[in-house]
Amino acid sequence: MSAQNVFGQNLIPCCTDPMTGYYRDGYCKTDDTDRGKHVVCAVMTQEFLEFSKSRGNDLITPRPQYNFPGLHPGDKWCLCALRWKEAYDFGKAPKVYLEACAEESLNYIDLDVLIQYAEKG
Repeated sequence: MSAQNVFGQNLIPCCTDPMTGYYRDGYCKTDDTDRGKHVVCAVMTQEFLEFSKSRGNDLITPRPQYNFPGLHPGDKWCLCALRWKEAYDFGKAPKVYLEACAEESLNYIDLDVLIQYAEKG
């Protein structure tokens, strides 16, 4: 069975350049081994990247040993649902691509909130 998005439809890819997702397959899908629940497809902003780094999750610095290129504003990335929610609570949440956000996002974030942050276009 394929992963579903927040609308109950087939999940679409978030990004393949840089390659994202818990499985590094471009999709924000998850399973029980993904403790962070990387299910929110978000568009990085400098504000969010700095916020995340200040909270102990540096997404800016490349980490070649983990095949992580480091992120820049405009990159799409599968974020942990609780990190996105934390950024939202602090007024720093980035926009999201709803069709690429896994339905598990709704376990942590209300659909109405995600819709408010939907990337247009």
